[in-house]
Amino acid sequence: MKKPALLVFFAVSMILSPWHRVGARDALEPIIYKQVAQSWDDLGRELEDLFGRWRSYFLPAHQEDRPVISLMLQNREKLGLSSDQVKKLEQLKADFQKESIRRDADARVAEMDLKSLLEAQPADMAKVEAKVREIERGRADIRLARIRAIEKAKELLTADQRKKLQEMMGERTVT
Repeated sequence: MKKPALLVFFAVSMILSPWHRVGARDALEPIIYKQVAQSWDDLGRELEDLFGRWRSYFLPAHQEDRPVISLMLQNREKLGLSSDQVKKLEQLKADFQKESIRRDADARVAEMDLKSLLEAQPADMAKVEAKVREIERGRADIRLARIRAIEKAKELLTADQRKKLQEMMGERTVT
């Protein structure tokens, strides 16, 4: 008695199921494909951002992007740094790292805002332009902050220490 009732239940549920009806399934497929495509796009952007950060960390594009303060601290004995110089260099490094983290977070939020602006149809080009300029201004600001931190660090060194640093880095322009 239970088996026929169970078979009737499954037959009725298959007939009433939206997956059984071709029209309902066809209506859901574009939504599913759109969600999968959006997920792939998001993953691609995240990977591009991650690899960009790795690239900038391991392969700095500009001479001033090199981790000069870290190099100074790693070679404190070779440079003959005093404990006071080490303390000031560590403070400069920590201050810059904090600022860099804040600016990186601001940049990520601004990129999300830009994405939202670009998704609007039609895109408000005045707002898009302002957001792009804000993002690029932030990049310039962090680059200048890095250069300022390096220059402050170099000012802490004696002439002899700067010469040793120059030899370590293989640069011509450490002054």
